[in-house]
Amino acid sequence: LKTGFLKWKPDYDSAATEYGKAAVAFKNAKQFDQAREACLREAEAHENNKALFHAAKAYEQAGMMLKEMQRLPEAVQLIEKASMMYLENGTPDTAAIALERAGKLIENVSPEKAVQLYQQAASVFENEERLRQALEMLGKASRLLVRGRRLDEAALSLQKEKSIYKEIENYPTCYKKTIAQVLVHLHRNDYVAAERCVRESYSIPGFNGSEDCAALEQLLEGYDQQDQDQVSEVCNSPLFKYMDNDYAKLGLTLVVPGGGIKKKSPNATQDKARGPAAVGSHADEEEDEYSGGLC
Repeated sequence: LKTGFLKWKPDYDSAATEYGKAAVAFKNAKQFDQAREACLREAEAHENNKALFHAAKAYEQAGMMLKEMQRLPEAVQLIEKASMMYLENGTPDTAAIALERAGKLIENVSPEKAVQLYQQAASVFENEERLRQALEMLGKASRLLVRGRRLDEAALSLQKEKSIYKEIENYPTCYKKTIAQVLVHLHRNDYVAAERCVRESYSIPGFNGSEDCAALEQLLEGYDQQDQDQVSEVCNSPLFKYMDNDYAKLGLTLVVPGGGIKKKSPNATQDKARGPAAVGSHADEEEDEYSGGLC
């Protein structure tokens, strides 16, 4: 990097190579702080040399050194910086993979940040029309939102997933996403949104008449009738139990409003409340119905 009378410009390329070697040596010696410092200097040298891709790689390596030191938020910052450079360099796929890696690092420490990173990665993949990878990222974000009980955002995330699955004509997965949506809406105490969600899904080929559709209609009927037994029966069926763990838990913890008391038929409930005399009078009414003759 030194300049002199015979060397007017620093040799950034050679400097970056030497810093890279130093970083590897420090890493092998488990001296992660010095390795991080060497990676940062390598990145700086590549930046000065206008080699953005290699600079981004070095920043990502510096982030991994911070991960080894359990300094995860700082690690994520550097990996985010690397992803921006990848985008600037015109390598969006690498940027999205870096964002996913950062999300995995921070998932257990800061789920909110992880959701943001997964959503950013999904956007990059979607812009590149790599929809399957985008769906994978959106799925991770949705599950984290459900786990964190951020149900309003989870409902929106699931809707986005479902619309992309519909676009790529993966209809059976659309049915599963509809189940997840309904469970999220019911946990939000929004029966109307849950019902609308099922109604809109009738436009998906094959949904009407599927076991998913029948189970959801039964679930909504039980919820509307405040029939906890029926709701529990549906949520304990294999269709619900073998979903992703976060959605299966939503099913198992679903409680209908009104204390979850099973409603009998309206007449039976009234008869029980009135006692035997009332039941008798009710029977009389039924007899009176035909007192004037069948015609």
